[in-house]
Amino acid sequence: MITSGVIQNRHISGVDIRATAEFILSVQNPDGEIPWSRDGRTDPWDHVESAMGLTVAGYEKAVRKAYAWSASTQLADGSWWSYYRNGSPAQGAYKDSNMIAYIAVGVYHYYLVTRDRSFLRRMWPVVKKAMDYVVDMQGPGGEILWAKRADGSTSSRALLTGSSSIYMSLKCALKIATLLGRREHRYNTARSLLGDAIRYRPERFDMSKARFSMDWYYPVLCGAITGDAAWKRIQKQWSCFAVPGWGVRCVSDRQWTTMAETAELAVTLAAIGRYAAAATTLNWILDKRYANGAFWTGVTFPDGIIYTGEQTTWTGAAVLLAADVLYDLTAGSHLFKHSHWAPNAMLRDAV
Repeated sequence: MITSGVIQNRHISGVDIRATAEFILSVQNPDGEIPWSRDGRTDPWDHVESAMGLTVAGYEKAVRKAYAWSASTQLADGSWWSYYRNGSPAQGAYKDSNMIAYIAVGVYHYYLVTRDRSFLRRMWPVVKKAMDYVVDMQGPGGEILWAKRADGSTSSRALLTGSSSIYMSLKCALKIATLLGRREHRYNTARSLLGDAIRYRPERFDMSKARFSMDWYYPVLCGAITGDAAWKRIQKQWSCFAVPGWGVRCVSDRQWTTMAETAELAVTLAAIGRYAAAATTLNWILDKRYANGAFWTGVTFPDGIIYTGEQTTWTGAAVLLAADVLYDLTAGSHLFKHSHWAPNAMLRDAV
């Protein structure tokens, strides 16, 4: 198991860990910011996802710089803008609750891999301000409202994928708080209400997004839906989104698959113990990459046309995280596994 330092085994079951990580490193700016692609924009969620990919590969110095960038750009109210270009908010940027909350997942993931409590202590004020901001956006039915606009007004919509990701963020924030000997009852209440909304009140969310595969698997990926119900949910829409040999459709009625969604589905399957299905799913996309270690963002089928030439950091990071969850490359492989979130696991981490 790799706990620190650059991973020595380049290839893990078809994934060139070092090449993909070094592609992400090649895009990272000197100040730590990790844009989508070279000369591309940056959003807070994908920046953290890319940092998590680098954590899997053992590039801890680069990861700490990435989180230092997050800390330095956090606004006084705890938020970040949805998009940045050249270090400044992009035109039309807003404050996306899901993007803001994801810092908690990245920080906890880094701790799982490194066991660096001093890092947790340094980042806790950043995590707490972000989560306080997001919890303030919780609706009356437990859902988290999607965004605040630049004029300060709040969207009335809640997105199932975004709220599911926030559910994961709340769990991670609570883990960090426990490790630091802090009590955050408000986060626990918010998590409970949000989980109930995800499981039992689908009408609280924007149903027009049900065409997107992330609305299908994210409630399972985040651990809001577990056990038999999780597997039944995956089976119910498998034929709608999964395209053997090609990957996972981003949108159910479109003839193209995306590599990041495919990697995330592999993580979801591994999270509920379906490792054979997870490995098969990940294998669908391992040939869909460039020579430099970057993965295609997406591909049409059956004609096999790469529908965008943009080489995205977060796509590579999603593949690295999937490889970790499947093959236990680091202690961070437990992050998405439902068994990690059992009460006795909480106590183990606190030791």
